[in-house]
Amino acid sequence: MLTWTLIFLVVALIAGVLGFGGVASTAAGIAKVLFAVFLVLFLVSLLVQVTGA
Repeated sequence: MLTWTLIFLVVALIAGVLGFGGVASTAAGIAKVLFAVFLVLFLVSLLVQVTGA
């Protein structure tokens, strides 16, 4: 999941530098969503490990 986030972030940065505004905006939005999902799953996993459930 984190790999996909980084891929979309790199695509957004490259598209932004080259002037493709729509592509950069879309890729950045996808990267943000994937990062949020990754972060939530990480926190849930961490919580489960700490509580021993």
